Amino acid sequence: MNYFSSNFTLGILGGGQLGKMLLHVTSRLNIKTNILDPSNDSPCKNLCNDFSQGNLMDFDSVYNFGKYCDLVTYEIEHVNIAALEKLELEGIKVFPSSNTLKIIQDKSKQKQFFVDNKIPTAQFIYFKSLEDFKISTKKNSIKYPFVWKKTKFGYDGYGVKIIHSPSDLDELPNDEFIIEELIPFKKELATTIARNESGQIEIFPIVEMDFNKTSNQVEYVICPAQINNDLKVIAKDIALKVSKSFKHVGLLAVEMFLTNDNSILVNEVAPRPHNSAHYTIEACSSSQFDQHINSILNLPLGCSKSFIYAIMANLVGSEGSVGQVCYEGIEEAMKIDNVKIHLYGKPQTKPNRKMGHATIIDTDLNKGIEKAKKVKKLIQIKTK
Repeated sequence: MNYFSSNFTLGILGGGQLGKMLLHVTSRLNIKTNILDPSNDSPCKNLCNDFSQGNLMDFDSVYNFGKYCDLVTYEIEHVNIAALEKLELEGIKVFPSSNTLKIIQDKSKQKQFFVDNKIPTAQFIYFKSLEDFKISTKKNSIKYPFVWKKTKFGYDGYGVKIIHSPSDLDELPNDEFIIEELIPFKKELATTIARNESGQIEIFPIVEMDFNKTSNQVEYVICPAQINNDLKVIAKDIALKVSKSFKHVGLLAVEMFLTNDNSILVNEVAPRPHNSAHYTIEACSSSQFDQHINSILNLPLGCSKSFIYAIMANLVGSEGSVGQVCYEGIEEAMKIDNVKIHLYGKPQTKPNRKMGHATIIDTDLNKGIEKAKKVKKLIQIKTK
């Protein structure tokens, strides 16, 4: 297939910042790319070949968009699975596949997949409702604290909460959920794996993620993770086992815990470009966005190695700011050496909404971290 000078059409479900960064790759390669997104203010609207507005969870919207594409991918998990299955039956390729997404979209299925494939992970219990949980607690002792997770539609810290006592349950929605053993850990790690149809695999460096304890969002990503080489090898081996178990085509981001006793457990996975690998745009020969397009089109995968320290800092909406976005401190931040700022083009801001990120590369890790913290203080995302 000649993707570069033909009528081939790639469809991307979701037109947020991840879609925008994928479009940078498809534009460079002259690949016709259409976008479906629920927002008419999508950052991708004026960058793609054709933009459609529609609900990603609506069967007709997804199916009618996809049937005019030769291949469909997605930048968000919240997509109608039945529509993807029908598209596949009609000969339209979907990568990662509907089956992969079906497992990952539901955290209870995802966790059971880890167990079935002997992938180390925290112990968990599934409940269909809060009533189901309360009935179970009368029969069995539940150890507090534990981690509560909605089985579906969680994102950016929403849908995850540490439950310290029964009174904390009063604030939770009456939806399906799992509870997980609360794991004492030293670091949260991640990597991203690209795999094409031919079976070629590339794995990005192991990174560590520093979370904001209030919002439960990633605040900084540090590449490479500051752990010893033996632990890096173990983490890569576990991540590769996850990838091979899914037999996915495309990207698979793997989040892990490094426990206090130096065990590595898989937390969650995502079948798409991921916040933990944004640093790859500046720090790696091929970015995660390059590799996602390469892998779904079965093109040769470029090198995913990094030879420099990189720190990614998320730029989020300030507390109390809701409305039309106004950025402050951008020019000051740009005066700092080796700082690259990415603004996602979202016209409206709100507290903790991801509005951009900055990547700092440096030959000295500590200096790079200092710069990243300075950038975070300089750039304020408020309303006009």
